[in-house]
Amino acid sequence: MKNYLVLIALFMVSLGAAMARQSATIAAKIDIENSFDLIYKVVDEDTLKLTFTYPEEFDEAQDYPTIIFYFGGGWNGGTIEQFRPQANYFASRGMITVLADYRVKSRHQTTPYEAVNDAKSAMRFLRENAGDLNIDSDRIVASGGSAGGHLAAACGTLPGLDEEGEDLSISAVPNALVLYNPVFDNGPDGFEHKRMGDRYLEISPAHNITAGTPPTVVFLGTEDHLIPVSIAENYKEKMEEVGSRCDLHLYEGQGHGFFNNNKGDGIYYRLTTIEADLFLASLGYIEGPPTMQK
Repeated sequence: MKNYLVLIALFMVSLGAAMARQSATIAAKIDIENSFDLIYKVVDEDTLKLTFTYPEEFDEAQDYPTIIFYFGGGWNGGTIEQFRPQANYFASRGMITVLADYRVKSRHQTTPYEAVNDAKSAMRFLRENAGDLNIDSDRIVASGGSAGGHLAAACGTLPGLDEEGEDLSISAVPNALVLYNPVFDNGPDGFEHKRMGDRYLEISPAHNITAGTPPTVVFLGTEDHLIPVSIAENYKEKMEEVGSRCDLHLYEGQGHGFFNNNKGDGIYYRLTTIEADLFLASLGYIEGPPTMQK
């Protein structure tokens, strides 16, 4: 990046005996690359980071719409690299993009409930530091695939599962959602219901849709063995019943993860990215036609 950006100096603040979080203040403006990491949370001495990418023609006097991506992996594993292609594309379209790390079972011996805690913490970090990071706090998009799609949807729907000690006056609710074969129903007929147990109502986005749920676009393959089309259709119906927009795009014959750039020749990565672009443009977050070709 040819311009200047604010570097955040990070200070640890105790959250209690079993957890900690990161508080950020502004230190100075320095020359940096257009991609960098910031710690947004520290839990049991483990640092969780956000990877930022800024538009190449960054103007420090301007605030930018921002999109944060949560990777998939069944809350068991996964990597931020999953959505780096999408992040790079939307940075080229004038958005600040963020790849979020969060706790998963294989690395942290945690459950989906802690993953939701982290997803909400990441959203609050963006809003709390929006002025210093040139983020337009009224145009923050949450996105993700599979379990990552669940986390994005959870931020948009769930009233609880906040990290203990966080400032709940800072909203963790995104202004829009871009969801790729998301896990948004954890009820008796949904995904991993046994794993959620009696607490499923706390964590299932489909069971917490209310008026004001952010406008949403959903991408799903018709042959997805984890997320049936009927689940997505029911979600769309519930959204529309409360007056919220929900665009559902179905891709014939495609299975779970079909949208990833490493699948086949990447055609469905391009198709879904173009549709996400059109959706965000319809909300006024980006301008002009998609720059990606089918």
